[in-house]
Amino acid sequence: MKNANLFVDEAEIEVHSGTGGNGVVRFRREKFVSNGGPNGGDGGRGGDIILVADTNIGTLLDFKSARTIKAPCGEHGGSSNRKGASGQHIEVKVPVGTLVFDLDESGEGVELEESNAIADLIEAGQRIVVARGGAGGLGNARFKTSTRQAPDFAKPGRSGESRQLRLSLKLMADVGLVGFPNAGKSTLLRRISAARPRVANYPFTTLVPSLGVVERDDRRIVVADIPGLIEGASDGAGLGHQFLRHVERTRVLIHLLDLEAMIVEGRDLLSDYDAIRTELERYRPELLTRREIVVLSKGDLVHDESIVANLEGALAERGIEVRHISAATTLGLDALLLEAFDAVDEARQKDDKRTREASADNEPPSRSEKI
Repeated sequence: MKNANLFVDEAEIEVHSGTGGNGVVRFRREKFVSNGGPNGGDGGRGGDIILVADTNIGTLLDFKSARTIKAPCGEHGGSSNRKGASGQHIEVKVPVGTLVFDLDESGEGVELEESNAIADLIEAGQRIVVARGGAGGLGNARFKTSTRQAPDFAKPGRSGESRQLRLSLKLMADVGLVGFPNAGKSTLLRRISAARPRVANYPFTTLVPSLGVVERDDRRIVVADIPGLIEGASDGAGLGHQFLRHVERTRVLIHLLDLEAMIVEGRDLLSDYDAIRTELERYRPELLTRREIVVLSKGDLVHDESIVANLEGALAERGIEVRHISAATTLGLDALLLEAFDAVDEARQKDDKRTREASADNEPPSRSEKI
C-alpha cells in the first residue's frame, strides 16, 4: 500500500506573488550645494509565480506538503536614483498534463471542466504566470517638473496577486490499458516496458496509474495502466471515478478481457466488455470514438479454443476482431505492439491535421481578402 501514497493527481495551492518595493523620497546632499534636487529611486518589481510543465515530474505529491507558495517582494528604492532590486521569480514544476483552475474565478457550484481551466500544460516546458508581481513604486525624482523642483512624496509599490488554484493531472499517454480488475493490465505493461506496477492475483492490485515507455526501432509510445474499472465507476464505485480522467487523453485504448476469469469463475466477458464501454460512455461519450484494440488476455491458460468460440463469435457479430495474448509467455505481444504503434501513428496524423486546419482557420485574412 505504500506506493498508493506516491501518486497524487489533485491538489489545491495558494500562490502569492511579491509586492513591489516602495519608491523613496531622497534629495542630493553635496558640499557647496545648498538645494540639491530630488534623487529618490524607484522600488523593484515583485516576483512572479510561474508554473512550468516538466516531463521529469509525474505526480502532484509535492503539493501535499507545500500548499502555499510565495514569491519575494521587490526592494525599496535608494538615493542617487538607485532602483530597488526586483523580487526573484519562483518557478514551480508540475507534471505535463496538468490543468490549472482558478478557484476564486470558478466560484462554488462551477464544475472544473477543461473549458474552465486557465491553463492546460500539455507540452514540456510550457509556462504560465499564475500570479504576477506588483509593480514597484516611483521615487520622488520621477515627479520633478519645471514648477515643482523639490517633490517631497513618492509612490508605494503595488500589492502582488493572491490566488487559490486547483491542479488536476490528466496523464499524457498514447495508449491506455483498460479492463476489469486483475485482467492482466499491469503484467502486460511490465512485459512491454520498463515500468514496474504492482502485480498480484487479486482485484485492485493497481491502486495508481502507471506509465511505461515502449520503443521499437525508431518508434516510441507511452502506455498507461489505468486502475481497474468496475460497473458504476463513472458514479464513483470502486477506484474508477478517481482515475477515469486519465483515459481522456489517450489516443488508443487496449481493452483487456480476462480469460482466466471466464474459465475459472465462469464470468461473462461479453458483459464485462459492455460494462466497461458503458462506464466510458457515461464519463465521456467521445471516448467511444477512440481506436480500440480488444484483447483476450492470459491466453496461455486456454487449451481448447472452442471454450472462447462463443465469445469471439459474439464480438465478431459486432464487427470486433479480438487478439489472443499472454504476457506470461509473450504470446501475441509482437503483433499487438505493431498494431498499437500503427494505431498511434494514425491518431497522431489525424491530430496534426486537425491542428493545422485549426491554425489555418485562425490566420488573419490576406490583403486581397481584406479588400
